[in-house]
Amino acid sequence: MNKIPGLYEDPVVVAKRQEQQYHLLSQLQNLVKDLSSSCQQRLSYDILSNLALALIDGTVFEIVQGLLEIQHLTEKNLYNQRLKLHSEHRALKQELLRKHKEAIQGCKAHNLAVLRATQQRELEALEQRVKDEQRMMDEKIVLELDQKVIDQQNTLEKAGVPGFYITTNPQELTLQMNLLELILKMQQKASESGIC
Repeated sequence: MNKIPGLYEDPVVVAKRQEQQYHLLSQLQNLVKDLSSSCQQRLSYDILSNLALALIDGTVFEIVQGLLEIQHLTEKNLYNQRLKLHSEHRALKQELLRKHKEAIQGCKAHNLAVLRATQQRELEALEQRVKDEQRMMDEKIVLELDQKVIDQQNTLEKAGVPGFYITTNPQELTLQMNLLELILKMQQKASESGIC
């Protein structure tokens, strides 16, 4: 009779894994006490038990750490893009004001009112352009961050982490953020105790 892998596991291995799961479950239950009561109610025994099981081999910790690093790099990149745009806008405004000052210095008194009106329109047009470009940049940033959340949800769902699936529901997102917080705290405890 052929053995099917995983079907007939060594009872010692099964007992050890079960002991680890109960230990992790106990730690998770203690951590959940620090969360809001509404979140505590949504984190059922089954979710916590399945999360404990998913955490046993440390793979989920590595996945979450990788996702966190990607998120930080993405946020830094987006911040730098916005900063660059802001610098470009500041330089454009300074250049326009410099040209305006030169034009005023070389302007005859009888043309000054017309020149100032033209300059005011140019300045307003630049300010509108800056406002529009900043709004478009902010929208791009929000879209990229939303996509990053979807990628993270998808990765964690495929890794079998309970509670993770693609959603935009604010309550579900809050629950997922709380689950991530629990995973990170568990990872910290594991690294402090030398397990991971």
